[in-house]
Amino acid sequence: MHSLILHPDCAEGPIKAVSADIEATDGGCRARFRVQGDIDKIKVPIHAHSERTDFLWKTTCFEIFWQPHDGTYYREFNLSPSSRWACYDFDDFRKNSTDAPVHAISIACSYNDGELVLEASIATDLPLPADVALNAIVEDYDGNIQFWALAFAEGKPEFHSTVCRAITLD
Repeated sequence: MHSLILHPDCAEGPIKAVSADIEATDGGCRARFRVQGDIDKIKVPIHAHSERTDFLWKTTCFEIFWQPHDGTYYREFNLSPSSRWACYDFDDFRKNSTDAPVHAISIACSYNDGELVLEASIATDLPLPADVALNAIVEDYDGNIQFWALAFAEGKPEFHSTVCRAITLD
């Protein structure tokens, strides 16, 4: 598992550590995210019917950014503990966002008072080699939001930055 870091502008909160891992598969990828801390103090979206849903990033959510080595195109996945998901294609940095084609996304989430684990299996075309970002957004019951990533560019939290794509998959 790769350790994610908390953005320096975020206040410390009930979450003490976030880690994640990803692997390419023949038909897409599998990812796993682990959040450790006082889980009872964070907002965990309740389980719902698995479907494409926008604005999942407004509360506790996990993200994958996948950018093939040739060009500026990249794909963003939003994965909610509720089992809802979103997937977008971009031509370049935040340009021309469209719903990306996905064959299937399966999300399983379990948690107790000290740990939350989300596992996702994604069936879609994902070109290799690629640079990948794994991110977490965690909202607590006081309304504070933490941003976690493998790396951050200078300035405000910006998951679309290529700096966040710190894993290379071949």
